[in-house]
Amino acid sequence: MSEQNNFLINRVITTGKPVFPATTVKHNTKSEADKDFSNILQEKLNEQTGVKFSKHAEARLKSRNIAISSEQMRQINEAVAKAEKKGVKESLLVMDNMALVVSIKNKTVITAVNSEELKDNVFTNIDGAVIL
Repeated sequence: MSEQNNFLINRVITTGKPVFPATTVKHNTKSEADKDFSNILQEKLNEQTGVKFSKHAEARLKSRNIAISSEQMRQINEAVAKAEKKGVKESLLVMDNMALVVSIKNKTVITAVNSEELKDNVFTNIDGAVIL
């Protein structure tokens, strides 16, 4: 290298800022990634089962200690299909020890009651009922 080139290389003055600024990459936190995965998994499960549960219905099932078996889920899906064929929009499904109010159009369980609360209860805004 010539002495002049060596002088120029050694005399480079910088402002302290990088010549090529680093690009900022947004990394999802683990909780965000888990949440996304959880949501996707729940949607896929709902697609497979057909009928889904609203947050309100899930809370009612939990607070009232109502467990739904896979056989009961199959029966609920069949009942929803029957109600849909009849043109029902909002249905009351009565089965075993519980009752479910279901939006047939959205295939969503809106609320659930157990057998103790089923007595002396009035269900409104329904246009059909399926007894299983």
